[in-house]
Amino acid sequence: MTTAFDPIELGGKRLANRIAMAPMTRSRAYGPGASVTELTATYYAQRASAGLIVTEGIQPSVIGQGYPDTPGLHSAEQVAAWRRVTDAVHREGGVIFAQLMHTGRIGHPSLLPDGLIPVGPSAVAAKGQVFTHQGPKDFVTPKELEHDEIVRTIVDFADAARNAIAAGFDGVEVHGANGYLIHQFLAPNANQRNDAWGGDVAGRVRFAVEIAEAVAEAIGAHRTGIRISPGTPFNDVSETDQADLEETYTALVAALAPLELSYLHVLEGPNRSLTERLRKDWPGAFVLNPFTHPEPTGQASLGLIEDGAADMIAFGALFLANPDLPRRLAAGGPYNTPDAATYYGGDEGGYTDYPALTA
Repeated sequence: MTTAFDPIELGGKRLANRIAMAPMTRSRAYGPGASVTELTATYYAQRASAGLIVTEGIQPSVIGQGYPDTPGLHSAEQVAAWRRVTDAVHREGGVIFAQLMHTGRIGHPSLLPDGLIPVGPSAVAAKGQVFTHQGPKDFVTPKELEHDEIVRTIVDFADAARNAIAAGFDGVEVHGANGYLIHQFLAPNANQRNDAWGGDVAGRVRFAVEIAEAVAEAIGAHRTGIRISPGTPFNDVSETDQADLEETYTALVAALAPLELSYLHVLEGPNRSLTERLRKDWPGAFVLNPFTHPEPTGQASLGLIEDGAADMIAFGALFLANPDLPRRLAAGGPYNTPDAATYYGGDEGGYTDYPALTA
């Protein structure tokens, strides 16, 4: 029987275990030009016992930033800063993928330079607010991307993927989840286009597929993963029509499967039957961040690997608070409690000061 503590081949690497660190925004890119710092290197190196680390979301372009103090991978100084992080993780024997995240309509003009405004598949504002340095602000109506701008955005993802490899990352995860730009193209309430990038299912999945193709061509399919979150309502994405939801994501997975990507990472909603269908349809490694709301993913989820429901399990908040999480999972605990007040921004408090086991 396969367990979470058995090795697995992924992206041309032999991973020490099947426990992944899920991507988590931390908003601590305080270096020049939205670059990470030595504190970031310490944070990820502390967690290098994960079979796979997936970083916080990294914007592939200036316009892709939706939150304060999130890092980029579109400049030379950002690449150099990330190199310190990857070197630190590799010294500890870890494997680390960069998550490329374009937030699309989620953001605010005050977070962007030169009079830019957030963009989206359609000029439809998300309901809600985003935190800025000036406090919470309502989401604005995004600029609808024109065809040439969509093509440019795809190129931005490919360029950022090349930068990730130059920075020493072992691969890239394309963020197609959580109501950000790729997810916005998939969702009928955010994508109201009637051209080849919207309308029917084939049009709505096209953007995600072409980004995956471009990234895989740029750095190799074995270094490319993708994350999706079918039916999750983050950031005012609505996928409540179950027939359309299943048609959309089965079509997406069918279009991605021939690319032979490193893995599919599913942030699960309450529809376990859809997860099971995607697991069956996906030919490669299947990483699952299981639906455990309102509790964080914990010890019990390891059984999903033993049952064959997934090849790896991704842990979020529990990994944030427990830098040596694989060791703690193997021992059945104990676990540090995450401090939600320190999730976003700040210094080492709630970032690099969570203690590891001493005995």
